Amino acid sequence: MKTSDKFLPIDRKLNIFLADDDKADCLLFKEALEELPVSAKLTTFENGEQLMEQLTKKQDKLPDVLFLDLNMPRKNGFISLGEIKRNNELDSLPVIIFSTALEQDKVKQVFRDAAHYYIRKPTDFSELKKIIYEALTLITPGNSPLPEKGKFILKGDLKSIPGEIKSPQKKPPRKIN
Repeated sequence: MKTSDKFLPIDRKLNIFLADDDKADCLLFKEALEELPVSAKLTTFENGEQLMEQLTKKQDKLPDVLFLDLNMPRKNGFISLGEIKRNNELDSLPVIIFSTALEQDKVKQVFRDAAHYYIRKPTDFSELKKIIYEALTLITPGNSPLPEKGKFILKGDLKSIPGEIKSPQKKPPRKIN
C-alpha cells in the first residue's frame, strides 16, 4: 500500500473545533481547511477556558474533532486535555494536539493523557494542508481508537490530496527547425 492510498476522500460534513490563542495560526488553519476537499464548520477558541465552557454546555453533540494548542493563556492545552479525558461525556472526543513545540516530554505527556495524534505546526502552507487532511482522514467521529506510539506524531506523509487541482506542468518548448 502506497502512503497516499490510505487517505480516502472525506464524504461527511465535519464539525471542527480549534483551540489556539495565535490568531495568525487560526487564520492559516481556516484557509488550509477551505482549500481541502472537505465540507467543514470550524469554530475557534482563544484559550482552554472558552473551549471547556463550550464543550461542557448541554448540547446536541460534540464536535467531530478538536485541534488543541498546548501553550494558551488562562487554561493551557494540557489542563484542557486532562479535563476532557476525565469527563465521561467528553472522553470520546478525538483530540489532536496542534503545537509549535515538539519536545519529547510534552509529546509523552499528551500521549499518556490520551490525545489521539500530535501535529507540529508546519511552516509551509502546502504541508499544513496535507497534515490537516491526513489527521481528518484518520479520525472516525465517536469511535477513534488511540494509535500506537509510533503513529502518534503526524508528519503529513501524503504525496497529494485527493481531488486537489494541481498546477499544470510546463511543457518543454518545442524545437523549431
